[in-house]
Amino acid sequence: MNMNRKTLMIAFFSVITLGSSFLNVVKAQQQAAAGAEQYRPQFHFSPKEHWMNDPNGMVYYKGVYHLFYQYYPKGTVWGPMHWGHATTKDLFNWQEKPIALFPDSLGYIFSGSIVVDKKNTSGLGKDGKVPLVAIFTHHDPKLEEKKLNTFQTQSIAYSLDEGNTWNKYSGNPVIKNPGVTDFRDPKVMWYESGEKWIMTLATKDRITFYSSKNLKEWKKESEFGNDLGAHGGVWECPDLFPMEHNGKTIWVLLVSINPGGPNGGSATQYFTGSFDGSKFIADSKIEKWLDYGTDNYAGVTWSNTGKRKIFIGWMNNWQYANQVPTKAWRGATTIPRDLYLAQTSGQYYLRSVPVKEMDQHLSSVYKKATLTFGNEIDLSGYTKDLNGQLKLDFNFNATSSMEIVLSNKAGDKLLVGYDSKSKMYYIDRTHSGATDFEKDFAKKHSAPRIAVSENAKISLILDVASAELFADDGLTVMTDVFFPSTPIDSVKLSGNENQKLTNLSISSIPTFK
Repeated sequence: MNMNRKTLMIAFFSVITLGSSFLNVVKAQQQAAAGAEQYRPQFHFSPKEHWMNDPNGMVYYKGVYHLFYQYYPKGTVWGPMHWGHATTKDLFNWQEKPIALFPDSLGYIFSGSIVVDKKNTSGLGKDGKVPLVAIFTHHDPKLEEKKLNTFQTQSIAYSLDEGNTWNKYSGNPVIKNPGVTDFRDPKVMWYESGEKWIMTLATKDRITFYSSKNLKEWKKESEFGNDLGAHGGVWECPDLFPMEHNGKTIWVLLVSINPGGPNGGSATQYFTGSFDGSKFIADSKIEKWLDYGTDNYAGVTWSNTGKRKIFIGWMNNWQYANQVPTKAWRGATTIPRDLYLAQTSGQYYLRSVPVKEMDQHLSSVYKKATLTFGNEIDLSGYTKDLNGQLKLDFNFNATSSMEIVLSNKAGDKLLVGYDSKSKMYYIDRTHSGATDFEKDFAKKHSAPRIAVSENAKISLILDVASAELFADDGLTVMTDVFFPSTPIDSVKLSGNENQKLTNLSISSIPTFK
């Protein structure tokens, strides 16, 4: 073999070897990326990377929904809090924005809210530009380390470019701590009849209301809740707003609590009643929960949406939030929900259902007006190619039990159903996939049926690693995350032969990332 031919052969095999190595590297990178994204929700918001928890500063302005959120940009566990930022025009297509607020000499940036100061009561608007004003908690870790109970204060920042950039007010904090260790999460609204701003603030085991004419100077109005509601943990992330029901104004107060939820860990309770600009008075002593699942926490409503109330929560639970087996990121939001009031058995209840904007993204896969059980109805032929992204709807008779078995090829099973004897809905994630990262994750969670009619209704939304159950038009709601080893591809319904389903439909939901 001459030298030229030998050189060519060496070069040829070198290229083959390099090419093979390159393909192996690409394949390894693809597998690593797939693993990192294994549980990534496809039509819920989650940050591209790192940690998120509470939704913050949600405001609707000039056709854009702004979502700010607790964010730690240097890891996938909780750390010094910033405000992350994302926007959407339809509540499903999200654009992640640069970090809005960074920690400073006053501390980390904890939860809060944003208002549109249309009347420029704050004086922060310039050249005719309407200021968006953020009201948030400063959390000083140095004072906390010294065990001083004044480490949380309330501050403001403002934007004159529709929420893109923010300036902190030079006179911060605007409310100093009176000596309460948990003094945080201001939710502010304009109270029209009193021409003043109302701040609803979580103060350890109760809510404290403040008022202001200019968002800078605040006066304490009243306290609520030290002897009402659930008190298994600290009160957090409140929200106060009026709603209409049959021509009557009913005020709703949301309060998140951790721990102390009905199925353990974090959850959000609510009260209905009246508010006169100073005091909130509850109309019932019954404990009411916005969501009985374990993975809807710290949620509040968007401001500046008029009478429409749109809610979103953090789809996680402090019981295991730092341990869930996602890799590139930790934390996501629930599906955005429209809130309505309903009256049942002499009580006011909140109904929450997926926002109406979802309808335009649904694609019908299967519909059946009536189905009668033998022992099982297998719908897997319609769901096997949906990648665990689907919406299942049907009506059933609440005098008989029924169960939805959601499974995959690996044998993971998530059970969702209704027990007619106990009159309880449930989600059972005992054998749903990865559960060993926390000792109490693998459990069955239950929720009471609030509706009283025999005709019951289920709407179930799956997004890869989350299940959101809206029963009876959102009177009973459960949200649970779970971690299947492969996407759910099998859906089977079980019940006795007396059970009949009506208006059954399966819809696919696209990927938005």
